[in-house]
Amino acid sequence: MAQSSHRDDFFQTTTSLEESRRKAEKARNSNGDPIKLQSKLLAIVADPTSDSSVYVAESAGLLRKVVLETGETATLYRGPTAPLTSICFSSDGTTIFAGCWDKTIWSWDVTSRTQKHRYHGHTDFVKTVITQKLDGDDLLISGGADGEIIIWNISAGKRSHVFKDYSRGVLHLAVDPLVSEEDLQRTNVFSAGSDRSIRYFSLSTPFKEQSLSAPILEHETSVYKLFFDADGDLWTASADKTAKCLSREANWQADMTLDHPDFVRDVAVCEQGGWVVTGCRDEEVRVWNRATGKLHHSFSGHFEEVTGVLILGTTVVSISIDATIRQWSLDPTQLEIAKAKVERASQEDEVIDDGLKESLLTEEEERELAGLMGND
Repeated sequence: MAQSSHRDDFFQTTTSLEESRRKAEKARNSNGDPIKLQSKLLAIVADPTSDSSVYVAESAGLLRKVVLETGETATLYRGPTAPLTSICFSSDGTTIFAGCWDKTIWSWDVTSRTQKHRYHGHTDFVKTVITQKLDGDDLLISGGADGEIIIWNISAGKRSHVFKDYSRGVLHLAVDPLVSEEDLQRTNVFSAGSDRSIRYFSLSTPFKEQSLSAPILEHETSVYKLFFDADGDLWTASADKTAKCLSREANWQADMTLDHPDFVRDVAVCEQGGWVVTGCRDEEVRVWNRATGKLHHSFSGHFEEVTGVLILGTTVVSISIDATIRQWSLDPTQLEIAKAKVERASQEDEVIDDGLKESLLTEEEERELAGLMGND
């Protein structure tokens, strides 16, 4: 009897071996023009100065600027030795921040790559970081697996306030764009937690002590991401296998639910085309009709969990645990071509399956089998 010579095979079940082989086979695909990097990709943000590049956070502790057309690494920021989870820029774009598993927030000068202040205060992984300018002051806001939301004075490098309302981890933060645009002295910050709740709080000058709002409970379990669209409605991605649109006019109640077969890790809205784009643990990037909530197309290419989606014009840029950056066109013509290719491939597979079924037995073999069964 033949035996495996690969030592890993002795410690894996048949199911896990089959899954490993499936992923190894799928890894060969070139869908989305993959840019292959060195470690798992956990966060992505746009380059504030150009749509031609993005910044990604890696599990190897690297923060990388990547040119999308060539796949070239334009800039590499080093220092952390633990995974980086999140990225944001100062309001003037000169400083870049990254949340880290080492419980701190790292910062670098964008141009020189020189390490700047390192922010200590969380007692567990830093899961999300954002910045907000308020009455002329730059604030850094972070959320951690310790359940705390910390407001930092960037220039002083010190904590200004801590919210401890979450019983479990804080997974994402997002600034309400409508309130911030209307009043430069006040802003609302929304937070998503692993306890399934979404909460918000107001920041104003002068700062007033307060607690987070009552929880918004539209999901069954962890809420991974928040995204405000141009109308000010809030889109959410959750481990309950849904993405939802929470209506501002309906006091943040869901008026659309997009069902998925697995955890939804990210969501973004393409205003130009009227699309909602989601990234899922099942490796798919899905495009939904924003008006109807119907699935329009699924982009297949990643061979591990999709961890982030970013829309640049009419292009979706996705990242994954598979360490690749992929790009998918939302241009109407290109999108229809992509749909047609999938439909044609599906029809070809059906023809092949039907052909195999028909060719299992010849006519003579079928007659012989019928005769044998008749004799029985």
